[in-house]
Amino acid sequence: MARQQRVVIVGGGVIGLLTAFNLAADVEQVVLLDRGGVGQESSWAGGGIVSPLYPWRYNGAVTALAHWSQDFYPQLAERLFTSTGVDPEVHTTGLYWLDLDDEAQALEWARREGRPLAVADISAVADAVPVLGGGYSRAIYMADVANVRNPRLVKSLKAALQAMPNVTIHEQCEVLGFIREGEKISGVNTVRGEILGDEVVLSAGAWSGELLSGLGLELPVEPVKGQMILYKCASDFLPCMVLAKGRYAIPRRDGHILIGSTLEHEGFDKTPTQTALESLKASAVELIPALADAEVVGHWAGLRPGSPEGIPYIGRVSGFEGLWLNCGHYRNGLVLAPASCQLFADLLLGREPIIDPAPYAPEGRI
Repeated sequence: MARQQRVVIVGGGVIGLLTAFNLAADVEQVVLLDRGGVGQESSWAGGGIVSPLYPWRYNGAVTALAHWSQDFYPQLAERLFTSTGVDPEVHTTGLYWLDLDDEAQALEWARREGRPLAVADISAVADAVPVLGGGYSRAIYMADVANVRNPRLVKSLKAALQAMPNVTIHEQCEVLGFIREGEKISGVNTVRGEILGDEVVLSAGAWSGELLSGLGLELPVEPVKGQMILYKCASDFLPCMVLAKGRYAIPRRDGHILIGSTLEHEGFDKTPTQTALESLKASAVELIPALADAEVVGHWAGLRPGSPEGIPYIGRVSGFEGLWLNCGHYRNGLVLAPASCQLFADLLLGREPIIDPAPYAPEGRI
């Protein structure tokens, strides 16, 4: 039986959408708010690799969420496809890392974590990826790394929520601040007026810190701009993902190739720039020389919710009854979303959490 709770979720990216999806069966009502259209910020703009770019360089807290999510993604995609007819396209291609400076650390991490990462002979890599540029001397490979087509993921989540009678989505509904009654947060003020709730969840991506500052709290989440470009090639042009010098190529099933990405501290400016375009094209051609003759069919920018060490904030905000956070995933929102949102639902509903929630608790971090 559903709890007699009305949960208001601020932010309709993949974190907000999946939080709503995970709560809807267990609470009376879910209201999801977004300042624009749901899933149109970093959730739409990212590459969709279902792994941190360099997983061995992250804190164990990020690793725990990533592993759970990676194992769960195929099940989530199948469930969404079955219920909505929209395939999120979880595409397991594997990933080659080329000419790493910390290859030994990567292999040690894989041994410790039980992940199938191994050294690949560079001549075998050239055979497996004929379009790969020359000049690379070393490679490691993980066969089970997937990518998800993030615009389709958010489309399927939105469709699933729209089919749920106890879920309401308000787009173009910017939240201006929180409604506070003593130490209780009882809702939010929006451009459309007050929206009340028993629990309020902040999952507003790069905008989360600004919103929380209205309560006198300093949440160290800031916008970090990332730009990407898109090519259209034959469907069998690039068989797997490749990554070198911080830049990567991601093949989609229909032949689109994503190249990313930049890392820029430019505030909330999302304007694509010619400088980034030329830099990304140069990286693309270095990775895959044949792209020199291909047309760039897309170029865009998004804002990541930058946070210290990329460790998200998941849980209740101390001193403010009814206020919760699920935000600050930095470069890994899509990677960590299934685990983060399952953990969040466990905490709000009082269930046994899937993993230890302590590293993500807001208390002591804001």
